[in-house]
Amino acid sequence: MNTTLSSALSASGLPASLAGLPFAKGHGTGNDFVLVADPDGGREVTPAEVAAVCDRHRGIGADGFIRAVRSEHLPEGQALLQSDPAAEWFMDYRNADGSISEMCGNGVRVFVHFLLAEGLVNLAEGETLTIGTRAGIKTITRVDSGYAVDMGPWEFIYPDHAAAKAMDAVVNADGLEVPRPGLSVSMGNPHTVVALAELSELAATQLTTPPTVQPEPENGTNVEFVVPAEPLVENGVGLLTMRVHERGVGETLSCGTGACAAAVAIRFWAGRDAPNDWAVTVPGGVVGVRFLTAEDGREHVELSGPAVIVARGTLL
Repeated sequence: MNTTLSSALSASGLPASLAGLPFAKGHGTGNDFVLVADPDGGREVTPAEVAAVCDRHRGIGADGFIRAVRSEHLPEGQALLQSDPAAEWFMDYRNADGSISEMCGNGVRVFVHFLLAEGLVNLAEGETLTIGTRAGIKTITRVDSGYAVDMGPWEFIYPDHAAAKAMDAVVNADGLEVPRPGLSVSMGNPHTVVALAELSELAATQLTTPPTVQPEPENGTNVEFVVPAEPLVENGVGLLTMRVHERGVGETLSCGTGACAAAVAIRFWAGRDAPNDWAVTVPGGVVGVRFLTAEDGREHVELSGPAVIVARGTLL
């Protein structure tokens, strides 16, 4: 595998600065990442290098790039260590275009799976691991289906508008007959959730170009188009189908924080009898979302699903 891969990369025009860099390729329900281990923080990557590696025609190809660094070697990680010394590892996450992102729910699971595969941590089923991200400290539990991540508390980006109108944005995308109302949710990163009535309408929505969102959060937003099932709840579990356009990436097969935001919005619209457990179907599979009250007294969101390492190689 490495010989074929190396030949392709030699002709790809990847920056010479990347030569000799070992990497792994992994995914969580189809949301894929290039991962590198840099425990001592000596291999900072530039936006151009990330974009080159994530290019699906001239690089490895991925929705995002994850660097595993010990928290003590990054200013953001050092700040987190003061509040929780157990957060030894920091997930330095970049979008496919090289821009920095606060958080990625599928990426967290793949990141922890990568740490295990590299022998950098030990985590038996039922045990938890604390890591640092730009959206704060996250706690991950190894479960039989993969990993469950406490994503922290959710918030409305525009709480006054959300409470008053149950929507706070107008969204348009190619394939929609008319613009639709949306609800802006923060999962540590920004999301705008739009409910559609039919799966056929979801399939017709074109996400090759970014949807327009008014107002748009300061740093842009990820946009989720969601169809609630009919009936919405089966055996105490809410059911949703979703597609997503991720800022700096485009449409992806899955988005963990997007699945959480979608469940937040549909649960809010459904009212007080809506369940706390949700199954969110994305093009890459199914992830679980659960609402729980944490020790801080706030309502947190837990995301669960698989993580897989599919390849390893060295950039030339």
